[in-house]
Amino acid sequence: MPEMITGKKTQRYSTEFKVKAVEWSYQAHRSVQGVAETLDIHPFILSRWRKEYREGKFAMKRVRKAPAEAKQKVQEQDEVARLKRRVSELQEENDILKKFQRFQAEGRRKRSGSSGSTDENTT
Repeated sequence: MPEMITGKKTQRYSTEFKVKAVEWSYQAHRSVQGVAETLDIHPFILSRWRKEYREGKFAMKRVRKAPAEAKQKVQEQDEVARLKRRVSELQEENDILKKFQRFQAEGRRKRSGSSGSTDENTT
């Protein structure tokens, strides 16, 4: 009687395939989910490969390239977020100053409105 074999057979991927998948996932217009679906692998596997790639576990020539690009992209995203916050702060300050100017102008109109009527009576 043949021996029962249980469990799933796991797919083995070459290091070159993993590196290409990781580099593809680091492109700006691609997401991990999209690349994983295209390659018919689970997104968790691709995320694990990306981590191993960052740690230098794949012995390929361009191991350092992707993390530098990723770090630069994160820095750019942080800078954009910081600038957006600053723009919203400045817009809020500008709105407050505009309201204050209107408030002052209304106060001047009220004060000048009573004294302005005396000029018309004198002529």
